[in-house]
Parts: sequence; C-alpha cells; structure tokens
Amino acid sequence: MAVIELTNISKTFGEGIGRVQVLDNINFQADRGELSLILGPSGSGKSTFLTIAGGLQTPTSGTVTVEGKRLGKLTSKERDQLRLNKIGFVLQSYNLLPYLNVADQFALVRKVKKTGNLSTVEFQRLLTELGIADLRNHFPDEMSGGQNQRVAIARALYPDPEIVLADEPTAALDSNRVKVVGSLLKQMARNHDKAIVVVTHDLRLREFADHIYQLMDGKMVQEK
Repeated sequence: MAVIELTNISKTFGEGIGRVQVLDNINFQADRGELSLILGPSGSGKSTFLTIAGGLQTPTSGTVTVEGKRLGKLTSKERDQLRLNKIGFVLQSYNLLPYLNVADQFALVRKVKKTGNLSTVEFQRLLTELGIADLRNHFPDEMSGGQNQRVAIARALYPDPEIVLADEPTAALDSNRVKVVGSLLKQMARNHDKAIVVVTHDLRLREFADHIYQLMDGKMVQEK
C-alpha cells in the first residue's frame, strides 16, 4: 500500500471571473523506498500540490491518504501529530528561525519531538555530507542561501520522518551540491525505506528519481 496517496485532487482559488484552477483531478501515490520527482515550471501548481499532500492546505475536492488515514477525516490536532511524527518538510522559504543559530534550530526540534530523531552519529554524518558541520554557531543571516537551504534539508531529515516532502530543495545550490543532495535523498529513500517526494524545475535531479511526473497547467502526467 502506498504510504501517501492523492486521489482526484482539485484545487481552485477565487470565485467567478477571478476563479483559478491550480490543480485539476490529480492522482498520485508514493511508496517507501522511492524518490518521486515532480517537474514543472513556476506557477504550475507544484507548491500547492506539496502543501496539500502534507496536510498544510485542504483541496477543493479529492482525498489525501497518509499511511491509510484520510487527512480530511482527522481533527486538526490529529493532523498536527501526523505531520510531526511522519512527515518532514523542506520548503522554499527555508523556515529557519532568524534568532536561533544552527545548533539551536535542531535543539528546538528535539524539544518538540523528544524521541525517534537521528542518533548523534547519524546526525553528524548528515551534517558532514551536506557540508554544514562547521556552521553550528551561525545564524541564518550569516549564511548564504545555499547554506540555509542545506540546513533546512538537514532539519527536515533530523526527525527521521517516513515521508519527506521537498519544495525546490536544490534551487540555491551549485551542481556539485545538487549531486550531494540528490544522492542523499535517494540513499535516504532506499536505505531507510522512506517515501521522498520532490517538486522542482531543476532538471539536474532527474538522474536520482525512481519516478518522474510532469505537472503543467494543473494536470499531472507520469513520465517514468
């Protein structure tokens, strides 16, 4: 059974002549152990798709099922717990707290999710692989966009979620770092049995994907 499944998902904004259909009858599923890549230009609905998949936004119609649970039937508190324990987000805005240094960003995760995070050894390996092990005392405004992006990726992976949803995780990275992140995500999927879904316009990630989808004008087509 798919760990995450979207069935007949549509999303519209506005009414009347201002009505815009962002997603049109989308069907998608992701399994553990696989990296799914959803390609599309800016404005194609990628971010909307991802936030609906993660329960941050509700669809106009259709259902989202995570580990057999339909998100639309859960209470707000139950959805929060599901996201906390099962889903890791990498968002375009990084969402790092500006008043916390890198070490404290992860300390905050430990306060919210006290158990089930990566071990000390696994965490150090992750930081080293992403090239941010020496940035523990730096604040977000002291780092480059690429460094902030890599910290955000590490923060999403640190709680050891079963599902990782990433929105343009390589947009600010050079080609060498793209290969590092792509390999890391693929390895996390394969070796740790995670379902990883990446929405992006970065074609450099194609080689790491088990499945590739194209999202254009709100419609999704599977390519691979």
